Amino acid sequence: MPIISIDKLSSYYDNRQVFSELSFDVEDGDYICITGENGSGKTTLMQCILGFDIKYKGSIIFNGFSRRDIGWLPQKSDTKSDFPASVSEVIFSGFAGKSVLGIAYSSAQKEKAYKNMALLEVEDLKDKSFNELSGGQQQKVLLCRALCAAQKVILLDEPVNSLDAASQNEFYSLLKKINNSGITVIMISHDIERAVKEAHKILNISNNGFTFKKAECYLEDEYKTEGNYGNTI
Repeated sequence: MPIISIDKLSSYYDNRQVFSELSFDVEDGDYICITGENGSGKTTLMQCILGFDIKYKGSIIFNGFSRRDIGWLPQKSDTKSDFPASVSEVIFSGFAGKSVLGIAYSSAQKEKAYKNMALLEVEDLKDKSFNELSGGQQQKVLLCRALCAAQKVILLDEPVNSLDAASQNEFYSLLKKINNSGITVIMISHDIERAVKEAHKILNISNNGFTFKKAECYLEDEYKTEGNYGNTI
């Protein structure tokens, strides 16, 4: 059974249709890259999944978990540049709203946070000020925060755009580790060649419709969706 089923999803903004009748399933352990033109609705789709105040028709069904259990790394961080938070404070904020019986953080949450710090190799940064980190380090910390919020799924909106080539490679390696640990990854990317290399499946959205295919099949179509509306493999 898919962990997320999306059926005939259409979204609207100021009475303008953003995308129309997207249908695809997310399986447990998937690594999906969402590609497409600017304005095609990639971020809007993620916001629909996350429950943002977005107008849409169709259905989004979760199996075995809820929206509250999705980790989310937006394109722009909500961490203020002048906020003197430590790395640990930023990471533990991933548990916001999930305290039990008034306890700030449960032993299970602490164990999960330190496990994720080890997985993403940010343990040595935990006592440093977040604002003193490099861009690549900050993105790793924000990824760790999102991972703390995640039970089954993590969503990422163009997470490597502001990173240099070395930091991008490191970030992709970490995403692979996260996926191999059992977390389903859904990521928006403009780098189609890298998306095909890294992901299991590609969802491409365009003005002509959408395709949802295994990554190895996507190359054969030269990234075209024209005449292939709603094709799922």
